[in-house]
Amino acid sequence: MREFRARSYGSGKIKPEDLGSIGDNVVIEDGALILEPAWVYIGSNVYIGHYAILRGYSGKRLEIGDNTWIGQFCYINSAGGVSIGSNVGIGPGVKIMSSQHSEEGREIPVLLCELEFAPVRIEDGCDIGMGAIILPGHTIGKGSIVGAGAVITHDVEPYSIVAGVPARKIGSRP
Repeated sequence: MREFRARSYGSGKIKPEDLGSIGDNVVIEDGALILEPAWVYIGSNVYIGHYAILRGYSGKRLEIGDNTWIGQFCYINSAGGVSIGSNVGIGPGVKIMSSQHSEEGREIPVLLCELEFAPVRIEDGCDIGMGAIILPGHTIGKGSIVGAGAVITHDVEPYSIVAGVPARKIGSRP
């Protein structure tokens, strides 16, 4: 039997038909927002915590694989595209950005600079610690662990353990 707990977003209600796709046994907790849901694709057995914000963008998909857990207060911006694999844990308060303002010189306020878009990919079996930040254009390799509060400014090799600001490799999973 298909389970889907519909929660409000904006002034409406999330309905399965609003999303790009949705699998079975998906739980979206109270207060979670899904913006531009037509560009959000959710697998089966997915949990999305209280007050998480999933920001789809026209033409750029936010894909969430099966058996993935997204903690409370997460923010995922898919302006450049975001792909989250299966069996991924994303701790509370994680921020994933796939766009940023370019640098156009001192005469132009950063807020007015052009946006640059770059996809983010989190491969299968990763664990992203509470409060981590993943910046645009980076891949977290299969089975990697990102420590709490880490800031990802480069790709992470599969089965790596990274931590710090900026994140650096501190070990490997056996």
